[in-house]
Amino acid sequence: MFTGRGSRGISYSKVLMKNGPLTAELTETFKPPAALNSPFKHGIKEKPALKPGAPVKSGVPPQTLIKRYRNGETNPVSLIHQLAQIYEFHLEMKETVATGNLPGTYFAFCVVIDGFEYKTGLGITKKEARFNAATLALEDLLPSFENQESVLSEALDVPPLLPVEEKPSVNDTHPSPAIYERKNPVNLQILQAVSNQLTKLTSNHLKFSSCTSTTAAFIIQTSSQCEVVALGTGDFNAKECLSENGRIVNDSHAVVTARRSLMRYLYRHLLLFYSKNASLKEKSVFQHSSSSSNLLSLKSGVALHLYVNQLPKGAAQIPSKTRLNPKSISAWQVRNEISLHQAVEGKVFSVLLSGLHHSACNMVSMSTTDKITQWQVLGYQGALLSHFIEPIYVQSILVGDSHCSDISRMKMSVSQRVDGITPELPMFYCMIRPHISLVPSAVTCSSGSSQLTFGFNWSEGDCSVEVVDGLEGKTTEDSPFKSGPALASRLCKAAMLHRFKLAAKEAERQDLRTTRSYREAKVTRLHLSFTSIFAIA
Repeated sequence: MFTGRGSRGISYSKVLMKNGPLTAELTETFKPPAALNSPFKHGIKEKPALKPGAPVKSGVPPQTLIKRYRNGETNPVSLIHQLAQIYEFHLEMKETVATGNLPGTYFAFCVVIDGFEYKTGLGITKKEARFNAATLALEDLLPSFENQESVLSEALDVPPLLPVEEKPSVNDTHPSPAIYERKNPVNLQILQAVSNQLTKLTSNHLKFSSCTSTTAAFIIQTSSQCEVVALGTGDFNAKECLSENGRIVNDSHAVVTARRSLMRYLYRHLLLFYSKNASLKEKSVFQHSSSSSNLLSLKSGVALHLYVNQLPKGAAQIPSKTRLNPKSISAWQVRNEISLHQAVEGKVFSVLLSGLHHSACNMVSMSTTDKITQWQVLGYQGALLSHFIEPIYVQSILVGDSHCSDISRMKMSVSQRVDGITPELPMFYCMIRPHISLVPSAVTCSSGSSQLTFGFNWSEGDCSVEVVDGLEGKTTEDSPFKSGPALASRLCKAAMLHRFKLAAKEAERQDLRTTRSYREAKVTRLHLSFTSIFAIA
């Protein structure tokens, strides 16, 4: 996996810069594809079925352009832009996230044609990354274009079809993306770490082993190991209204629970960093940021990953069966399908459904997919921790769903709904596109209908799990860990505010120590509202 600077993979000064025009790099000297053996090419082999229609622009015939490229006379970036003009498909050179065991910092780009993402190209410079991304895309595209010369004359009135991912046939000699991802050694380390930690927790509390049907975990990767630092299970949100004293957990879905457990882990390491004991401070995952701010960042070589054993609720679970033609009815359907969703007592509904009735339930929360999309922009640390640290992003999401064979809609939901938002964000924030892959399940689910609404949470340093009834938003009576007779969870807002004040004291932040409420601490740091984040979704 990527082991670049801090949690972001690439420096924010570079990420926040608007990409310049490509025209200046189209005349550079280069080697033809046959001689290009760059170590920065990266990605999973995919087989899009691109069948271009008739050229609609006059000028040099596409076959001539392709021939020039094959002879090393044309730059791959130039060719792919020329083909986009000829066939009028929508082309993007999208900056994304570098993955793989690569030393140092690399830029990553992928070609996106009408919503279909091709393999990622890496490079020490943005120019090199774009060059490699275009080369990788053309490897898949050109065979389709070159085979069309005899067909185009018979299809002059047919609009160009768009690239879609083919279902692999039984005779396909190339491994599918899912199989390839499963062989990734880092993924295997992550799966083993999740399996071991879950086994350890449930073996100590067999009574609650049936609470793991929906599980999520955050993993910290360093140069030496992959370690689970936060874990959560559950599939419900509370049925009551928001608690005025902040002692009710509103959303107990697995990913949300794991994320709040991650926040507890971050608070622990924040206290370690501000410790007067040098040996304790060394154990912290934080370091002083290289930026001019007073915020901390994750140490170099530390990366964060997310594992889920099911596709998150919301847009990610909707089957991908449509072609993304911007002018088609299918595009309208897709826009509705990947719109925002809300969770009500464990069930998910599109916000576009005007006929939705919440019955006796007063609590509605964002779907898990929508929250992941938001966190990939605002960071997983939350507003309160943002007073102390720079945004922390997930570099990869591993989906261990044995019943899932297609994660394309999740990729679209998480990475493409907020395209173009980075230039509008404050300093340190950006849209990080995680590497999403399908892997074997690390969780063995067991039945237990009596605990259907239960879930548990754990983070590194905890002696035992805490079991929470998702519908009630409180700790159960027989939970291995209970914070007090009121049964308020250690994940509730009141508990988080207590940790915030403790961190402010240790950091000697007098401006924060007088904070009176969770809302006050959040509003003073919150740069963007949820509405603005998804205004272009």
